[in-house]
Amino acid sequence: MLVSVQDITAGYGSVTVIKNISLEVDRGEWVAVIGGNGAGKSTLFRVISGLVRPRSGKIYFEGRELTALPPHEIVNKGIIQVPEGRMLFPKMNVIDNLLLGGRNRRARNNVNESLKKVYDLFPILEKRASQEAGTLSGGEQQMLATARGLMALPRVLLLDEPSLGLAPLMVREIFNSLQILNKEGMTILMVEQNVVVSLKNAERAYVLENGEIVMSGSSKDLINDDRTKQAYLGI
Repeated sequence: MLVSVQDITAGYGSVTVIKNISLEVDRGEWVAVIGGNGAGKSTLFRVISGLVRPRSGKIYFEGRELTALPPHEIVNKGIIQVPEGRMLFPKMNVIDNLLLGGRNRRARNNVNESLKKVYDLFPILEKRASQEAGTLSGGEQQMLATARGLMALPRVLLLDEPSLGLAPLMVREIFNSLQILNKEGMTILMVEQNVVVSLKNAERAYVLENGEIVMSGSSKDLINDDRTKQAYLGI
């Protein structure tokens, strides 16, 4: 497995948010972690990215443990997170936000090539290159956040709630772009509240409730599972 999360428990202060979480992502896969607000999805990503230290458990990348590495070293290995809420620099223009994404050790020598690729994937960003990021629409900001992540030359792209707050048409456009990336070989691990969108796009999924994995399997199996239908699809 490219990424292996083994029995991770983590939280903040005295509060435990995720408990004994284990999951795996193979090279070229698109895997989703689905669950409601407060299930612990973002905390799981913060642990993988090195922003939160786990209380127990280990994380491996290509068979090598990275649990204790600082965030910048995890980025240099190619594990790149696109955070919930986009976290752009709103007063900076589009091109400068993108260039910031390409400053890590692995990416800095490929900036021009990476810029061409993200413009091919999201043509609107080239048209908006000189525009302040904070003046973009919500969908355009999500495109910019994703493109900034791609500028870092990810080997694994961690997507945190990419559909959050977006209109259905924009969600469809962004996920069409993600499908292109995945077909080209990009490994994607995504956390999402939008269960339908997740299961229609990812190959496999884990269901997270109250900080614990309660179900996992192929997206096809989960979308037809009675428990998933009742809990998340309103059926």
